[in-house]
Amino acid sequence: MLVVPADPLWPRRPDEHFAPEADAARDAGVAVAIVDHDALARGDDVPRAVSRVTGEGVAVYRGWMLRSERYAAFAAALAGRGVMLRTTPEQFRRAHELPGWYSDLAEATPRTTWSVGTRRADFDRARRELGAGPAVLRDFTKSMKHHWHEAAFIPDLADGDSAWAVASRFLDLRGDDFVGGFVLRRFERFTTAEVRTWWVDGVCVLIGAHPDSPHTPPADFDPRPLGASIAALGLPFVTVDLALRADGVWRIVELGDGQVSDRPVTVAPAALVGALFTDPTRP
Repeated sequence: MLVVPADPLWPRRPDEHFAPEADAARDAGVAVAIVDHDALARGDDVPRAVSRVTGEGVAVYRGWMLRSERYAAFAAALAGRGVMLRTTPEQFRRAHELPGWYSDLAEATPRTTWSVGTRRADFDRARRELGAGPAVLRDFTKSMKHHWHEAAFIPDLADGDSAWAVASRFLDLRGDDFVGGFVLRRFERFTTAEVRTWWVDGVCVLIGAHPDSPHTPPADFDPRPLGASIAALGLPFVTVDLALRADGVWRIVELGDGQVSDRPVTVAPAALVGALFTDPTRP
């Protein structure tokens, strides 16, 4: 079963952003169910939010981002109706929040430290631990890279006041959507647009452009050297975004839960649905 958000104005229809995937699923003989994402995100009346889900079995969600605790409530409500999400709440948190996957992939991604919470003292501890030099700021789930100079890029972590000014602006922009704590990632210079790769049960099933640059053909990337590390995570459905560093080494920019990772318009809905509902280990 594929579960997608409802259109806010037409609650019996899929949200228009995910309607192409819902259509592709139906064409492939996969059942489609609709949920009220706004109610799930608020955390109020979660049983009502999933009341249109019928049938039993295993489901994959494709929809807007949810906080980990909201996803857990969503999973519990579906379980009460006989539907089990393929990705458990624990697996979702590990994929969705950077501290859940960083240690397992530390050698393949920029060096990272983080705080828990928003106190400056905790931010400064993470800043000093990473050390002087440029860094990129985010929280456990998201950056503000479209506000690069004011809320993402820190030219030198040795300048505590300037670094805190960026963190404060980041916090203002994220507001109630802020998750977990401040994450500081060592800045690395990349020479390509990001490539978004899609992995099902540890197997790379799709390689495409990143949603931020959907019409830029992805650079030639071989997923095989990364396969064992991704498989070892034991996560059923993830995306891994990569870019080529200036020294010619592919680096992981982000790992995310595939259920809430955006599909670029240049990746066909049927390709993603087919990858999701076909056993990737079958010849």
